[in-house]
Amino acid sequence: MITAALHPFGYVRKRFRQWWQGRLPFTDTMTLTQRNVYILPTRPGFMLGATLLILLVSSINYQLNLGYLLTFLLAGSAVVGMHVCHATLRGLTLNLMPPDAQFAGSSAMLSVVLTNLRRSTRHGIGLAVLDETHDDRWTWTDVPAQGAATVHVAFKPERRGLHRVPPLTAETRFPLGTFRVWTVWRPAAEVLVYPAPELFPPPLPPGEPRSGGLSVARVQTTGEFEGVRAYRRGDPMKMIVWKKAAKSPELVSRDTMSAQRYELWLDYAQAGAPEKEHRLSRLAAWVLQADKLGQDYGLRLPGQQVEPATGEAHKRRCLEALALC
Repeated sequence: MITAALHPFGYVRKRFRQWWQGRLPFTDTMTLTQRNVYILPTRPGFMLGATLLILLVSSINYQLNLGYLLTFLLAGSAVVGMHVCHATLRGLTLNLMPPDAQFAGSSAMLSVVLTNLRRSTRHGIGLAVLDETHDDRWTWTDVPAQGAATVHVAFKPERRGLHRVPPLTAETRFPLGTFRVWTVWRPAAEVLVYPAPELFPPPLPPGEPRSGGLSVARVQTTGEFEGVRAYRRGDPMKMIVWKKAAKSPELVSRDTMSAQRYELWLDYAQAGAPEKEHRLSRLAAWVLQADKLGQDYGLRLPGQQVEPATGEAHKRRCLEALALC
């Protein structure tokens, strides 16, 4: 309330922007027309207008024919530049590609394809996240005639979870810089943000015996199986115990017949961290570690359980469950 009292215009501007953006539809593909492209003079444009006014008044006062000529030539150039500037965005199609999932704390990259059906090149088109204010947020490109150009912009989600892509804005000041033409776009896409993995997580938890199985082998805290056997031709690379191979000239492989009697479960209740976000961060680090070792692992969360498996799809499923927990 104190901030609003000290900065009433900023508060009104923020509320007006929220109201205005709320009226825009959510869409991942937008074609720019006269209904969603806006134009206003820039500071150099206002200075040019003031200069033209002074030239006109001086020419009338002193009856200068050359002054009239200069004034109308500059005014005509400004009007032509206004139409060219507006036409640079009008008719352009923006298409947002599906964003990839990211870990919390890292920037999510958005890829936008600009399609130009016109027979002339569109110059000086910039794209940026609307709510960001730093100067280097803009990405500029030229769109070739009857072609397309891909622009990459980034934003940093505040926390894990499923986030809607923030509003984007595109603008141009081509060719004279006296007018600013822009549009506001609200994509419908969402980006999934995984918990940030713990930097120095503890070792993987010990394996749990399968129901109805005998305890022939167990999982060490390092995440490796105790049961090993001599290497057999055709064994997959992930089953070779490389640490033992570095100390011995003979290759050995993990004894899967023994190891299959134990399961590696990453349990939320046994993560050991005091806070929820810390536990999820530790579980995310364990998921990455188990996947790197090529082990089958399962995930237990409150009200949800992911059965043990391995592979890229399983890793993404576990990370998605952690993000939405």
